[in-house]
Amino acid sequence: MVTDTPSSAPPPSAPGTPLRVLLPQILPALVVGVVSGLLYIGISELSEQLKNVVWDTLPDALGIGGYSSLWMIVVLTATGIAVGLVVWKVPGHAGPDPASTGLEGPPLAPSVVPGLLVASTLALAGGVSLGPENPIIAANIALLYWLGRKVVPAAPGALWVVLATSATIGALFGTPVAAALVISEALTHQPAGRGSLWDRLFAPLVAAGAGAMITSLLTDFTFNLSLPEVTDPGWGDLLAAMVVATAAALFGLLSCYCFPYIHSAFRRLRHPMLMLPLGGLILGLLGALGGPLTLFKGLEQIKELTSNLGGWSSGDLAKMAAVKLAALLIAASCGFRGGRIFPAVFVGVAFGLLAQALVPEIPPAVAVSSGVLGVLLATTRLGWVSLFTAAVLAPQPSMFAVLCLASLPAWLVVTGRPRLELDESGASQH
Repeated sequence: MVTDTPSSAPPPSAPGTPLRVLLPQILPALVVGVVSGLLYIGISELSEQLKNVVWDTLPDALGIGGYSSLWMIVVLTATGIAVGLVVWKVPGHAGPDPASTGLEGPPLAPSVVPGLLVASTLALAGGVSLGPENPIIAANIALLYWLGRKVVPAAPGALWVVLATSATIGALFGTPVAAALVISEALTHQPAGRGSLWDRLFAPLVAAGAGAMITSLLTDFTFNLSLPEVTDPGWGDLLAAMVVATAAALFGLLSCYCFPYIHSAFRRLRHPMLMLPLGGLILGLLGALGGPLTLFKGLEQIKELTSNLGGWSSGDLAKMAAVKLAALLIAASCGFRGGRIFPAVFVGVAFGLLAQALVPEIPPAVAVSSGVLGVLLATTRLGWVSLFTAAVLAPQPSMFAVLCLASLPAWLVVTGRPRLELDESGASQH
């Protein structure tokens, strides 16, 4: 890891000269956006092809069920062994402890990137309950920071960090709005710079827009779950959203309080070839308990979950929410490389559907969006990102005001509490 830690915001514009400052940033921002989007799509496609081999081609050739309990245990244990070897032997050890990393951070040394991407790809293909967001962002920051300093040495290093972060988030979510919200939240923790907020967000939005367009043009990815529309939400819907979001936040907080203890238990094993295979074995057992929908990062699985509204019992949904939350905790604690937002979305969707199964009068869009909102508020403590993610799952204008109001009691529950991220010593962060 480099020694100088740049801030996560671009340099502010000088008074009276924003145009001369912003125009030269457009081309670098576009290049960063395209490169970041292509790397994300490349890793996603590679992991998808490997997933098809492991979960479809190979078990078919062996004449066994691809998602049988035995196969899930075998594959996830083998994935733990494979990732453990990468963390142990590959230069850079696949980056820092993933339990202490979030969406932002200082750039890693370029030599760490290959191991990080290999470990992440293996975890994505092997069914580990983590997403691609943290490793992809870290890899793009490392590569583009290093390249940017080589090509344009006069540009501040902070510029490449924020452009790479914004571009990758734009590609991951398929829209630059998510990146703008993340960067805006980061700016609130820094001294106010010269120039307006939009001056400071200009280049990141260009990069995020380019990354999002790459995803849109080259994939069919969407967060939209096509839930039945809520055309005229009433007081009952608002009350339901507030109750579900608050209950989901409390459920998500369970993982935050358990995280340091589970992480500490795995760290006592000290060696990646003990921690990761054991973690893989536990994940396989959890997969056998919760079923194949509780495997993988969760985005494809939530679409299958919501495509069968009314077809799941409350017991099934409660089991899937609990198993997925446990799998997320184990995967993040034992050393698998991956992000925690996407599997947390699955937990929120399952929790929302559970609430709707228990109280059928709650519209599915209200229940699902509120469940995701509460779980993400608890685990990430990123208010705008949680609200945005909940809204895009059911992109209905009538839901925006409901979700904004539902976030308020949920925020009162989670503010000041531990979140699902540890510091370098393994202690909870608030």
